[in-house]
Amino acid sequence: MRVLRPELCAINTATLGFQTPIEETIEAVARQGFGGIAPWRREVEGKATAAIARRIREAGLAVTGYCRSTFIPASTKSDFADNIDSNRRALRDAATLGAKSFVMVVGGLPTGSKDLGAARAQVADATALLLEDARRLGVRLALEPLHPVYAAERSCLTLLSEALALADRLEPGQPAAPSLGICLDVYHVWWDPCLDRDIARGGRSNRIFGFHVCDWLVPTADVLNDRGMMGDGVIDIAAIRHSVEAAGYSDLVEVEIFSSTNWWKRPITETLRVCKERFASAC
Repeated sequence: MRVLRPELCAINTATLGFQTPIEETIEAVARQGFGGIAPWRREVEGKATAAIARRIREAGLAVTGYCRSTFIPASTKSDFADNIDSNRRALRDAATLGAKSFVMVVGGLPTGSKDLGAARAQVADATALLLEDARRLGVRLALEPLHPVYAAERSCLTLLSEALALADRLEPGQPAAPSLGICLDVYHVWWDPCLDRDIARGGRSNRIFGFHVCDWLVPTADVLNDRGMMGDGVIDIAAIRHSVEAAGYSDLVEVEIFSSTNWWKRPITETLRVCKERFASAC
């Protein structure tokens, strides 16, 4: 496995709790010697995206991903169309930022619905439409399956195998440089008994576009906002990284920690320092 130096690590800005403007966050991440950054739409939309992109480049950082898609499933055709348009606007910003991928957290059940199959069908239809825009803009779409606990509200896509099957269906023939792939977050997939099989499958089809790390705390106070710093929980991050790299992934490893209970309350300089230490020792 690769020796984990900080330049091989990217910081997803959610890790820092959105405490500072994106311009200050970029400088703080660069000062610590990290190799990349993954901004969120809330930090970019309504601002001069090209200026932010220039600032990231001048800081010497890569943009590993742009987070995240508007949830797709909707109760009406009009709302579904609005969700598609919102994602198209975000894709244009992703292209301006030079993001390696646009991260798709696809959404769960529309309000009042119990039809999970219909929600998944909407996700497939929308992804097919967005794939056309992504190819035109030169931005890859990274489907991120979430832990099944989020199926109702945040993602009806819960398994790597589902995401890979959708990618193979919408982009058949195993292209050498696919535009549709997966973002693999250890928080969401560490429990899956088929994890090694599906990582290998993603590697064979060149569809692993992102690899996110954090940890699963025991006990967990909040399944959304109580993620752990690497090494503080039960995930064998190093073993998963070994599988991902053995499958051919050689891009930056991204730290993404939602932690309103702990890390978001700390100064971002402290969080970044600990991220760098734990990236080297626990990943």
